[in-house]
Amino acid sequence: MIRNSTPPEAPATGAWEELVTTALLGTDRRTPPAGAPGRTAPVALLDAAAVQTVRRRAGLRPAPAARRPEPAPEDPRPPLPAAAGRRLAMLLADRPGAAGGRRGTAPDLMELLPQWLAAANTHGYAPPPEALPALLDAARSRTDLRPAALAFGGPRARWLAGLNPDWRFALRAAPGAAAPAGSEEAGRVRRLWEEGLFAERVALLASIRSRTPAAARELLAGSWATERAEDRLMFLDSLRTGLGPADEAFLEEALADRSRNVRSTAAELLSALPGSALASRMAGRARSCVAVDHTRGAPTLVVEAPHECDAAMERDGIAPKAPAGRGERSWWLGQLVEAAPLATWPGRLGGRTPREIVALPVADGWQGELHAAWCRAAVRQRDAQWARALLGPPAASDAGGPGAVSLAERAKLLGTLDAAERADWVAGFIAAHGLPEAFQLLGVCAVPWAAPLGRAVVDALNIARDAGSYPWSFSGVMGLAERCLDPAEASRLDGLLAVPDEAEDASPGAGGYWAEAFQRLVTTLRLRSAMAGELEAARAG
Repeated sequence: MIRNSTPPEAPATGAWEELVTTALLGTDRRTPPAGAPGRTAPVALLDAAAVQTVRRRAGLRPAPAARRPEPAPEDPRPPLPAAAGRRLAMLLADRPGAAGGRRGTAPDLMELLPQWLAAANTHGYAPPPEALPALLDAARSRTDLRPAALAFGGPRARWLAGLNPDWRFALRAAPGAAAPAGSEEAGRVRRLWEEGLFAERVALLASIRSRTPAAARELLAGSWATERAEDRLMFLDSLRTGLGPADEAFLEEALADRSRNVRSTAAELLSALPGSALASRMAGRARSCVAVDHTRGAPTLVVEAPHECDAAMERDGIAPKAPAGRGERSWWLGQLVEAAPLATWPGRLGGRTPREIVALPVADGWQGELHAAWCRAAVRQRDAQWARALLGPPAASDAGGPGAVSLAERAKLLGTLDAAERADWVAGFIAAHGLPEAFQLLGVCAVPWAAPLGRAVVDALNIARDAGSYPWSFSGVMGLAERCLDPAEASRLDGLLAVPDEAEDASPGAGGYWAEAFQRLVTTLRLRSAMAGELEAARAG
């Protein structure tokens, strides 16, 4: 078997380059080769290009055929039920903007694809082979889809990706794809670690770290001194998975790294280990900065921020230079308190609980800085008790407690709570403050939303509709509801599908939009219910 692959002779190549030059300059500035009588210059140029194209193809010399690819590996997982396979084809065929916009009652299928993939992976199905190209194309265009899409695609998707350069991301990004079969064989792992592409090495390290943290750390330690600074930073970040006391010695050595970013990341990881030597050093520094003053009538926190950032502090990850518009002393204080174990404070501040500590007044305007640092520490150390204290009750007038100075911080604090408590807090927040402030908080809640949260969202949307509110300002929340509301709630929405009477001060067309939006919500919820049923069909049978 042969195929044409050898380039044509130089004269033909030269003629082709002449045609390209003429096309770039324009036929009014460069005369193309003479064509048939009566042909205009542009047409003559195209005629010449067509002739040269045929000559170039016909002039290729035969060469040995490429080696045939190995057959695709078997996928041992059960096949996807037929109805679910048809649904997958519909989801993959949908493209953003294909309908010319979101307004209408049709569900946004591409936004449902991540949820469908997660459910299919939970059931452990194998995809239909004919769906793999579209699945890989979808993962190529949307990086958020890649983990779930590649897990669902399985070994055949990785095999197919090796045949198309556009899908090479799958060879590096798929879970465990970078590690060869039998990766316990030290020689094969070592060879990939020493010779692989950077992305492949990151994937290999992450794969090993998720299974055997000590083995990943030892692999990294073996080449640490020869790695580039930017690579060391990425590799070090992989130690977040499975971080534990056994990593302390390696991270302490990284505190002396040449790169400031590497030192900073090592210090951050060490501060997440409350028993580490660095955490102890930070606790000592932070304790000297905060105390209770009993001479002011009521117990009050007083702050004495550091007067300098010495070499030892800098080695432990304290950035000496403050950002523009920020005082140096407050900048150093924030970093020290953030890195100190939260267990430091009850003993230092009179045996008080986190809630009692947060309730104390803070003298001389230091409250915002001190509480913001405690917020960051609670997130870093995953301390739910401190997070609750800093969040405060959801109905509080400041909508988030004295330490939560922004919605982003509240969202991060909520991430330390379990799913049910998180949903209850956000539901209370919505009931007290409405939806305009809640969008970012809803994004950290587990899907599907718990019943109290779902009811709070629907009730708030209904209130906004009845008040004649500008409807487009709620489109983000409505989109989240389509993806996150429990499909069982669809029946509760039937009463909201009619076009309401519009008040005189309502936004023009608001009633029609609200009816349309609720119709799309109900349609999407019922579609999600049908999708779940299709994936359950084989189990039920």
